[in-house]
Amino acid sequence: MRRRTYLLTSLGASLAIIILSACGSPATPAPQPTTAPPTTAPAAEAKATEAPTAEDAAEVKEAAEAGETEGAFEGPSNPGGPGEAVNLTGDVKAGEQIYLDKCKKCHGSEGKGGVKNEGSEDRTVPALNPLDEEFIDKDPKVMATRIDLYLEHGSDPEGTNPDKYMPAYGADKKLTPQQIADVIAYVMSLNKQ
Repeated sequence: MRRRTYLLTSLGASLAIIILSACGSPATPAPQPTTAPPTTAPAAEAKATEAPTAEDAAEVKEAAEAGETEGAFEGPSNPGGPGEAVNLTGDVKAGEQIYLDKCKKCHGSEGKGGVKNEGSEDRTVPALNPLDEEFIDKDPKVMATRIDLYLEHGSDPEGTNPDKYMPAYGADKKLTPQQIADVIAYVMSLNKQ
């Protein structure tokens, strides 16, 4: 237990450094775009090379499953880091159209959920409006990166034999990085971010 606590402490310190490097320290706020149209929202500006690795995410997930962290972001079941979309500015209107074409059938109208997923642990597909608390962060870059991980790599819900699963839109090249950034912007707008 002592070794695990040390590893978690070291991992926490490393992640804090990575997040501060990626997001900027409070003393140096990120530059704000001045010419973006009102229908756009930042997907994220963190560089993929500064993001936590899949190994870091697996260690954090293991700690959360062991009950050693509270309210931590566990991430999707499928491994991988953020994609190119976190470096782009998403268009809310374009994201809404992509959402209607690709996401509505599972996440419901305006992300409100309520779609059955027999065989999954809770028998429903998660709502995106509102997002689960683990996604929410005051820093929009962090929140966008958390959403991006699911869009990039997909996720298999817990359960014996779920009917539905989250596709890997980025890894499988089903959406371009710009389209993913647009969906991120739309989902964030549903959550008033």
